[in-house]
Amino acid sequence: MSGSDDRAGRSNLEGSVVLVVDDGDAVRTALEVLLSLHGARVVGAASPQEGLNLLDREPVDLVIQDMNFRREATSGEEGMRLFLEIRARHEYIPIVLLTAWTHLETAVELVKAGAADYLAKPWDDARLITTVRNLLDLHRAREESVRIRQERRLARQALGQRFDLRGAVYESEAMHTLVATATQVAHADVPVLITGPNGSGKEVLADIIHANSAVRSGPYLKVNLGALPPELIEAELFGTEAGAFTGARARVGRFEAADGGTLLLDELGNLAPAGQTKLLRVLQTGELERLGSNITRRTRVRMIAATNTDLRAAIREGRFREDLYYRLNVIELELPPLSRRREDILPLARHFLGGERAFSAQAERALVRHSWPGNVRELQNIIRRASLLSSTRVIEPDALGLPALEQADLAGEPALDRAAIEGALARASGVVAHAARDLGLSRQALYRRMEKLGIKCD
Repeated sequence: MSGSDDRAGRSNLEGSVVLVVDDGDAVRTALEVLLSLHGARVVGAASPQEGLNLLDREPVDLVIQDMNFRREATSGEEGMRLFLEIRARHEYIPIVLLTAWTHLETAVELVKAGAADYLAKPWDDARLITTVRNLLDLHRAREESVRIRQERRLARQALGQRFDLRGAVYESEAMHTLVATATQVAHADVPVLITGPNGSGKEVLADIIHANSAVRSGPYLKVNLGALPPELIEAELFGTEAGAFTGARARVGRFEAADGGTLLLDELGNLAPAGQTKLLRVLQTGELERLGSNITRRTRVRMIAATNTDLRAAIREGRFREDLYYRLNVIELELPPLSRRREDILPLARHFLGGERAFSAQAERALVRHSWPGNVRELQNIIRRASLLSSTRVIEPDALGLPALEQADLAGEPALDRAAIEGALARASGVVAHAARDLGLSRQALYRRMEKLGIKCD
């Protein structure tokens, strides 16, 4: 091992506690000397029971265990029982198996069941240190991730105790920030502009704003301008006077109907120039005239606009009024697509599935790996379809109907972001080969991705 590698090993193992469970005094001593040279503190146990007792007393960061503890034993059954007992007591602690060729197949099966890695006796010192260092790094990252998730959960609970979150389901920091901001601006009588791709959940933020506003007891009306014929949008918003059209009766528009409450205008980018002019007047003065009328009416409405249109580009192209944009954009909440907040995928999927069914581990991996171009709406539809088509309590990947091959980059491999890769590494307890299999990549492809994203690897 080079000097630079040695220094890196010392810094990464410093302060770590490694439990070695092996009936061989020489093995325990050799591992203690090797790991101590790299800054780890080693505690040793000569039997499975002694190892379990130490685990109950000591704060251990990683376990290295033998597969046999009696001289005549060669099956690996003792090691299997010890592994299963440790895993039952400590779900996430990394476990490295020391194996001989006679029970290599057993070790491989245990790795599939959650062991972090296996090393053959006699081991290679450099590989062992690299393996331990990687696993400890990932273990620390997992603990930090758990700590962050706990903090977020407590923050969500505190926010939910203070405000009505309308049952919003999320786990990502991005969504928590947006929801918290929505509750903060809800009490202010100013327009809010919610931007983001179709199906990303803009209406959820609008619901939270109204539910926590000063006008929450008033009417709450929603108009999807994209679902209306262009020629009827103005009549829908501002109303019509009797006789304005052949045989037409007087009709109250949405602005009048929402007086004293909140009006959500979804897909605002579909509003024609004439409608934009009238909307600007309502926002500035609270005044409007129905189509076909010269009688001025007044209305006081909390205005929320939502759009997937790039309004700045629409202004440059002359399709949207700049003064209306700035009147609407007192507060802007920009909702990212679901692919950029992957922590929300499984909580949302479980919410849509309900409490009587569950996803298999393979189905959950498929859900996290999917790119979700249709965002939350696509996810909801996929889960509804799976619920209808699956006859079993556990939903398997084939019931989801997701593409077998995800959107690929130029190398023909799945397009994955940092969160997806780090999540797979955490689930695999730092074993790159297992994380690669989880993500549908070769080990070399995953190493390339990790290097490109600056995720530490050796």
